[in-house]
Amino acid sequence: MSKLQNERLKKYIEAEEAILSGQSYTIGNRTLTRANLATVERVIQELIAAGATVDGEETSGGSTKRIVLLD
Repeated sequence: MSKLQNERLKKYIEAEEAILSGQSYTIGNRTLTRANLATVERVIQELIAAGATVDGEETSGGSTKRIVLLD
């Protein structure tokens, strides 16, 4: 897995954390969301499935790592 994809995974995880900590806001009776959590989560899973890691380690073609974020 390339360093670029590992960095991209880190950024998507940071985006997910930002969304979960309050990326929505309300003005009057309208609620606005700055980012789409489902899209961010889908890309994270795609990057992990492709072998990206947050620690930058190379993975072999037959293994994957799963990242579970806990609050």
